[in-house]
Amino acid sequence: MKTPDWIVLGATLLSIVLYGLYKGRGSGSLKGYLLADRKMRWYAVALSIMATQASAVTFTSTPGQAYVDGMRFVEFYFGLPIAMVILSITAVPIYHKLGVYTAYEYLEHRFDVKTRTLTSIIFLIQRGLAVGITIYAPSLVLSVMLGWDIRLTSTLIGGVIIVYTTSGGVKAVNWTDVQQMIIIMAGMIVAFVMTIVLLPKNVGFVDALHVAGGMGRLNAIDFSFDLHNRYNFWSGLVGGLFVALAYFGTDQSQVQRYLTGESVTQSRLGLLFNGLAKVPMQFFILLIGAMVFAFFQFERPPLFFNPVEVEKVRQSTYAGQFLETEQRYNKALDRRSTTAIEYVEAKKHGDEATVSSSQTKFLAASRQAEEIRAEGIKILRTNDPAADTNDTNYIFLSFVMKYLPVGLVGLLFACIFAASMSSTSGELSALAACSVVDVYRRHIRKEGEERHYLLVSRIAMACWGFYAIFFAQYASRLGSLIEAVNILGSLFYGTMLGIFLIAFYVKWIGGTATFWAAFVGEGVVLSCYLFTDISWLWYNVVGCVAVVGVAVVVQLLQGKQPRSVSA
Repeated sequence: MKTPDWIVLGATLLSIVLYGLYKGRGSGSLKGYLLADRKMRWYAVALSIMATQASAVTFTSTPGQAYVDGMRFVEFYFGLPIAMVILSITAVPIYHKLGVYTAYEYLEHRFDVKTRTLTSIIFLIQRGLAVGITIYAPSLVLSVMLGWDIRLTSTLIGGVIIVYTTSGGVKAVNWTDVQQMIIIMAGMIVAFVMTIVLLPKNVGFVDALHVAGGMGRLNAIDFSFDLHNRYNFWSGLVGGLFVALAYFGTDQSQVQRYLTGESVTQSRLGLLFNGLAKVPMQFFILLIGAMVFAFFQFERPPLFFNPVEVEKVRQSTYAGQFLETEQRYNKALDRRSTTAIEYVEAKKHGDEATVSSSQTKFLAASRQAEEIRAEGIKILRTNDPAADTNDTNYIFLSFVMKYLPVGLVGLLFACIFAASMSSTSGELSALAACSVVDVYRRHIRKEGEERHYLLVSRIAMACWGFYAIFFAQYASRLGSLIEAVNILGSLFYGTMLGIFLIAFYVKWIGGTATFWAAFVGEGVVLSCYLFTDISWLWYNVVGCVAVVGVAVVVQLLQGKQPRSVSA
């Protein structure tokens, strides 16, 4: 990066940290530190929810996901608006009525302490792992930018986040989320505009869409029903609904965002705004990836987008073989570019026979280029069997670094860092709240002064931050990060959702039946993951149905009604 880029990046990050410390001042009580004294307005709640969900993984990996697989990932979010309505009607008023710090406190009101504790532990496991991925994504960015080791960059990023998060608590988290979300959207709009501006002079936006569509990258909706098809309308609507219900209704990292609302109405408005805005936002980010793909049909992309792995092979005995493959790849790209221009011109003139012929040539040239690219990747793997040969997460970064003008590069990297800081800080705050309220205060020290619990909360938040930094060292083998983080959540969300659905709607089932059903449900989900090729979106449905079904059977076998509980 150039000096102006570093200035933009440094000024943006410094302003975020200082703003968070300023807004987080005065958090001298546990309620203030973990719930911002329940005084947040709906717009702050909404933007905080969106910023926490839209991590740096979203902005580094999602465009790359569209580049390699098209826009069908947007179907994952089709069930989210429905989930927001359901949660606004059910979960929000219950949580506000009970005045809970965490979603899992409600489970003790409804069931018993063992069910509350089990669900808290499930959350701590899955969110603790996920927070490592959210730190890894921007660490990857800095590693590529500076050529530093990923372990050093993840430690640096995690350390910066820990500073303002532990200092200001959730109030600092929420207000910096608002600032960060503005930066994020500004950066993505700039990136989208630049994908259009950088196209060849005789290729317009509509032409680029034709190219992306002709190559299968505008496949936003697929109505075919197939359990093994990872993304289609039905898996998104049904599986995505269950994911969203679990994520926003049972995951403390999201529940804590709307628990800070000053009223039920403010919390509901925050959730509903997220339901309205999330699908268009995700569609827009995926469209950026499709436009980057279209752009690279006219320009030469690198044979492999991860520069670290490329440099390894260039320093090896396979350097000559790799260079020869790169030269053949560049020639194939030139042919692809020529046929892409011919295809665009044919589409402009509208003759179907010419369009079909030119598209056939374009697809053939593209296949040839991809075959040569596969040869190059094989050389990388031969040189280093442990090499990371999935470069999806580097595609968008490569475009930003090579093609965006000075100043805008710094803005885009600031956008990615802001996204990471917002999501990671929110997750650390949620992990600390659950650790202190559901575990420490409930089981270890039941009676203590407010100052003591506040100190323990700060320590817990810092400890989770260090744990996340440690886990981030091992995230490089997870492939597409946007998929990895969602697959990880889906291994646990179905079980958690089943527990909460019983709590909300099946009042005659008690804690013991639900407790044992949770173990069975989690076992079923892990079996699906290990022994079947069912799409991960269906894990959430399978886990939820298994928990509810087993709980019904166990309660009937017990032959008794549960004790009277409050809800």
